[in-house]
Amino acid sequence: MTQTRHHLGRRRMLATLPLLVTGFYLHPERAEATVRQASRSLMGTRLDITVQVDSSVDTDLAISAAFAEMQRLVDLMSRYRIGNPVHALHFASGIQPIAIAPELMNVLQMAQAMSQRSRGAFDITVGALTAWDFTQTSPVVPDAAELAHERQLVDFQDLILNPAQSTAFLRKRGMRIDLGGIAKLPILQAGMRTLQQHGIRNAMLNGGGDVVVKGQLHGRDWRIGLRDPRAPERILGTIDLNAGFVAASGDYERFFIRNGRRYHHVLDPKSGQPTSGPHGVALVSRTLDEINGLGASIMVAGASAGRSLLAPLQQVDALIVDAHAGLWLSRGMAGRLQS
Repeated sequence: MTQTRHHLGRRRMLATLPLLVTGFYLHPERAEATVRQASRSLMGTRLDITVQVDSSVDTDLAISAAFAEMQRLVDLMSRYRIGNPVHALHFASGIQPIAIAPELMNVLQMAQAMSQRSRGAFDITVGALTAWDFTQTSPVVPDAAELAHERQLVDFQDLILNPAQSTAFLRKRGMRIDLGGIAKLPILQAGMRTLQQHGIRNAMLNGGGDVVVKGQLHGRDWRIGLRDPRAPERILGTIDLNAGFVAASGDYERFFIRNGRRYHHVLDPKSGQPTSGPHGVALVSRTLDEINGLGASIMVAGASAGRSLLAPLQQVDALIVDAHAGLWLSRGMAGRLQS
């Protein structure tokens, strides 16, 4: 989704970032000594780490180690890295299985589980839809014939995993995967784990609107603000969180307008076209597995089907902004969202 930052004042917080923002309001004279923040470009977005300083911990070392671990996992899982296991998986598609690392196997298994749960609404093999280009400078809408050819290579059931042998196989030649909708939260989780291993007890990591938090800041829960994707300058409300995950998906970050039509990067695996349902989804959970990939699933399946997917998840709080039905909040989200 979009970027999150810790800010010192509400006016600055609301003016800076498009959808998901975080804030804990500090006196400026206390902020520098008690809070450390660092940002890097990672996973195609800005990744922010904010920690409460502990005098017994080398904070800079902890943050550097967390960034290094997350960069390692990005290099392992990015479809743009030549020579990594994802590249090898693509190169060997339709030919043979390839050995993959445990971290990648874990993410692929999460993806397959979400594909099953969502009946194919979530599908990492949309990586085969390479004809689209959502850059503002040179956007591309594929022609019907090109899209029809690529759609034949999209089917999560053609990704064969063998955990016992630590191998993965794409059955059809030319298949590709895109882990952008499933790898970010596990990578942030690994960064948080690294911080904890170095003694950090209170931290928040945000990568493009996906957030992981642990502990508190000066005795108060981390505050996370949710913006309205229909009007990014407006904030819908804030939630407080001291442990868990926020997953956000939306159609407003990467898009372009062509002949009066708006095209965005969240693609329907069945049609190969941008989704036409919800504008945005925000999910909150104390556990990762329940929500990882679920936002994109709801974007594809639609608000009604999305509510059905959410119904059995009693520990997941959800917000859906639908193009037709407007704003919907789960009971848990309605109870925690503050104006």
